Amino acid sequence: MDDDVASCRTLQLHLQTQGHQVGIAHSVDEGLIQVLHKAPELVILDIRMPGKSGLEGLPEFRQALPTTRIIMITAFHDMESTIEAMQKGADDYIHKPIDIDELEASIDKLNSDNNDDLVNTEKSIQPGGHPLTMVGRSRAMKEVFKTIGLVAKSPATVLITGASGTGKELVARAIHRASASPDGPLVAVNCAALVETLLESEMFGHEKGAFTGAVSRQEGKFALARGGTIFLDEVGELSPSMQAKLLRVLQYKEFTPLGAKQPQTTNARVITATNLDLSEQVQRGNFREDLFYRLQVINIHLPPLRERKEDLMDLIQTLLARINKELRRNVSHITKEVLDCLQAYHWPGNVRELENLLMKCVALSPGDKLTRDLLPDYICRQAELNPPLPQASGKPLERWSLEEMEKAHIQRVLDANNWHKGRACEILGISRPRLRRMINQFELRSPNGTPMEEDELREGSRA
Repeated sequence: MDDDVASCRTLQLHLQTQGHQVGIAHSVDEGLIQVLHKAPELVILDIRMPGKSGLEGLPEFRQALPTTRIIMITAFHDMESTIEAMQKGADDYIHKPIDIDELEASIDKLNSDNNDDLVNTEKSIQPGGHPLTMVGRSRAMKEVFKTIGLVAKSPATVLITGASGTGKELVARAIHRASASPDGPLVAVNCAALVETLLESEMFGHEKGAFTGAVSRQEGKFALARGGTIFLDEVGELSPSMQAKLLRVLQYKEFTPLGAKQPQTTNARVITATNLDLSEQVQRGNFREDLFYRLQVINIHLPPLRERKEDLMDLIQTLLARINKELRRNVSHITKEVLDCLQAYHWPGNVRELENLLMKCVALSPGDKLTRDLLPDYICRQAELNPPLPQASGKPLERWSLEEMEKAHIQRVLDANNWHKGRACEILGISRPRLRRMINQFELRSPNGTPMEEDELREGSRA
């Protein structure tokens, strides 16, 4: 749609050679009449036209055909019109003179978002459901949920372990909500965020004049948490002095604010978390052994996301529901290509990294779906190296035998590690002789088509 007749005709001829059916209009009103009758899959709309501009007409096109993709074109390289076009619902924005390669790439990208290749991510929110509810169907997460249910009502101290970004604070909040005093306060303290002197004041409070700048009395977190729960995150970062004071709180339920003469008591339930191996810290002399045993009366360990990929879809649905509400969007689908990339990625930043990625993608998505072009290249690199398991003999995965799955997985692990059998054994959790036997059993071949070396065969036969 362009008032430049020659430009329209040139684009029409080119697109027709690509197999597209193309209609032409030279004004917004004329174009609206055509699209209402023909319902095209794609509209190419110039911004500057006589009468109503493309920007003015864009909301009408979007309202008339909400699923039609719209590419805006303009000869003016101004930031304001680009921003306005994307905010009003354009799917892409191309400058004149039109680069045919750029236009074709844009059309291919938009056309690739086929509804047959989409996965619905809408999640029905249960009435009264908590926005920070944990999700997961993996065996490891089911064990976490069961443990929370068993320990929540007791006042026992809980130590939550796991890598950064696995959701340790969510566990603490879930325990508090299921505890005997869910209406009491939940007070969180990041033990690694403050210097020691400020942390002591933060946790135990101080009297007026206790130190320079203490112009008034202030209650600490342990006092504020009375009748509820105090959550000490990154507890492994505490200094020896603070470890000793925390030990006293756990032993005697009392603490002394800075500058105070009399101790105070607290009945707050203590939940702690760390991404460190505290037993190793004890051996190194960095953490008190008596405090370690006091903290881990009950230990809940959260596995990294890479070890519970079966939870990924549940997490995507839950996080997208939260992000959509926060950003006032309605992204309800992702392409299968995106899902394959997310499944193959190793997630060093765990659930927090997934949430940040989805937040970015939703913010940048022009429509209601997440597509491959929204993902950083590094996310999909692993999927390109290790594509999803093929459909053997045309059968869906749920109809594969265990032997077929085992053969395919071993082949993938070997290929991914350039047939380095030592690394493959570590990943598969099997011995080298057993790997050799399975290579023989399944008649696996390296990429160059060669079997195992003769000496490996001899060693395998002895194993």
